Amino acid sequence: MKGFLELAGMICLVQAVGGTVNTLLGWWGWAHGMLLVNRLAFLEGYEIFTGIVLGVLGLALCAAASAVHRD
Repeated sequence: MKGFLELAGMICLVQAVGGTVNTLLGWWGWAHGMLLVNRLAFLEGYEIFTGIVLGVLGLALCAAASAVHRD
């Protein structure tokens, strides 16, 4: 379970940073199709807010992963 939470948290963090940087600066034009925020049409216009929410979710998942104790 700990591994899954860490993986999901890292994916959310990468999507958050990638989506925010791509929206603000347009650096990652080559990754446009790989970012979740660009794939879902109903998120158009809310890319920054989606990036913030994904970042918070990613941090929460990483914190939850560190709270899980493997015996």
